Amino acid sequence: MLIFLDLQTTGVEVKDVICATSLLYEENLVSEYINEGKKIPALASSIHNITNEMIKESPLFKESRAFEILQEFNNDENILVIHNAIFCLEKLLSHSLSWKGGVIDTSKVSKHLIPECEFFSLNFLRYELKLYKEEERLKNEYGIKYALFAHDVKSDVIITKLLFEYLQEMATLQKMQELSFSKVLLEKLPFGKYQGRYIEEIIQLDGNYLQWMLQLHDLDEDLRYSLEYYLKG
Repeated sequence: MLIFLDLQTTGVEVKDVICATSLLYEENLVSEYINEGKKIPALASSIHNITNEMIKESPLFKESRAFEILQEFNNDENILVIHNAIFCLEKLLSHSLSWKGGVIDTSKVSKHLIPECEFFSLNFLRYELKLYKEEERLKNEYGIKYALFAHDVKSDVIITKLLFEYLQEMATLQKMQELSFSKVLLEKLPFGKYQGRYIEEIIQLDGNYLQWMLQLHDLDEDLRYSLEYYLKG
């Protein structure tokens, strides 16, 4: 069984915790707020629109319906489909849930299968791949009345499913699982002063800049792999 998952958190640091979840599987859509006792800072609220007042009466993750469902289906017969899987899996683990089933990371798979895209955020792919044209179908299927918007857990889990359906036309489930944990050779630089330009081109223009980027401690593993590959010639 495929289980589509989206999480929102109090931030992106290791110390940050889950504050909302959404699971979509078969005919079910389960979304809820989570309260782990950590204040949501204004910066996080400005991204996902979740406030401390909204989660005030919400359960701990271990007491939530999402935790119960994930534990029930936590075996090798089921596959979690997530956009940016490593982040979400690490958050689940920090909340006492070690996923034992398969995993498909739609972000990683998109990088492998459609490298010509400039960016790979879920909301960018929603518009770049025209996934929005299919939104009404799933909204009706799962009873969502409002317009979908980025970083809303219900919206994001719907878009993740639409992205998965798009990618499924290009690769099998097994292949997508393999690609989800394979390094990606990026063609373009995703950020910085040469954002959107081909890495091979930047080497000719300003190779020292790419050498400098390699010194960044928090550099994305795929970007590090790609820079090292191209710089070696």
